[in-house]
Amino acid sequence: MDEAHIDSDASADGTQPEPEETAVEALEEDAPVMEVPVATTSEALEGEEDVALADRLREGHRQVLTELKKRIIGQDEVLEQVLLSIFVGGNSIITGVPGLAKTLIIQTLADVLDLKFNRIQFTPDLMPSDITGTDIIQDDPESGKRQMVFMRGPVFANILLADEINRTPPKTQSALLEAMQEHQVTIQGETYKLEEPFFVFATQNPIELEGTYPLPEAQLDRFMFDIVIDYLTEELETEVVRATTSELDLTFERTLSAEDLIAFQGLVRRVPVSDAVLQYAIRLTRLSRPRFEGSLDYVNKWVDYGGSVRAAQYLILGGKARALTMGRYHVSFADIRSVAHPVLRHRILTNFHAESERVSSDDVIDRLLEAVPTPSSEM
Repeated sequence: MDEAHIDSDASADGTQPEPEETAVEALEEDAPVMEVPVATTSEALEGEEDVALADRLREGHRQVLTELKKRIIGQDEVLEQVLLSIFVGGNSIITGVPGLAKTLIIQTLADVLDLKFNRIQFTPDLMPSDITGTDIIQDDPESGKRQMVFMRGPVFANILLADEINRTPPKTQSALLEAMQEHQVTIQGETYKLEEPFFVFATQNPIELEGTYPLPEAQLDRFMFDIVIDYLTEELETEVVRATTSELDLTFERTLSAEDLIAFQGLVRRVPVSDAVLQYAIRLTRLSRPRFEGSLDYVNKWVDYGGSVRAAQYLILGGKARALTMGRYHVSFADIRSVAHPVLRHRILTNFHAESERVSSDDVIDRLLEAVPTPSSEM
């Protein structure tokens, strides 16, 4: 982080003010730091069936990662976050410049999980009915009469890739909202359920922004993660070029079913979380908001809007899923910190002060993680 930009509140004598400690102490006056008890297996889950399912989730996570890495080189953190989103049942955005395998990752994931996959290339002329489907008039071959028939759109899939979602107008972007939230679409008063499990992964290209339509804040908030994909190291990029310019004949071992994923989503919600970890996630979220009692000076200066209640919910759910993939039956502070950036980066909306000082939402999250203490046993 660039100290020349971040430490802009230094006083004339070179000393730094300490608003963070004061703000955090104000929030924690009546909430002393607690050690988190490590849950035993019997305390954490609801019986042998849940424990067996947790073991299957952990092993399935390992196997799916192994299969994905047959085609995807590097991007380990991206793959982990995509799988956490799947296990929670959330929808996520993947942000990155062209050519970094955003689309390939989701296509490969659907192939490995043997789920129905559809891809929509979002363009300025795309209409909502191009996503959801529409009623058309067809002749009945038996009676010879005309009738209205619903033609399903590409949203009727298990995994939907909304490619470059910021290149289509808000009217079309909003066509996904009901599908994402309710797992159904409504056409002319008729409701059609989507097949479970159902996930939306949207990609965004952060360059070539002329003529694009940034997602409204309310729609961004419906995505669990904003997963940032970046360039590989030179060594890994060399490996990618070598592999992709040679003949490949890949076969995937499919070890998880759609029913397994649905069961995992229920299991994640049954993982217990201690009050201390719950309060930690809530404090991170609340301190990201400007202009309320106890808010931090740099948040007031750089942030227009902070995390919503959904942010705290997804911090906990992401932490639960991460704990299970690591073979634990309880959520730790480290789990919450691990998912803080993908959960909060698209929910913390920085202002022109931050832009002028080259401060990003990730920089704000870094400082929040430093400002909100955890018990010494979890540091």
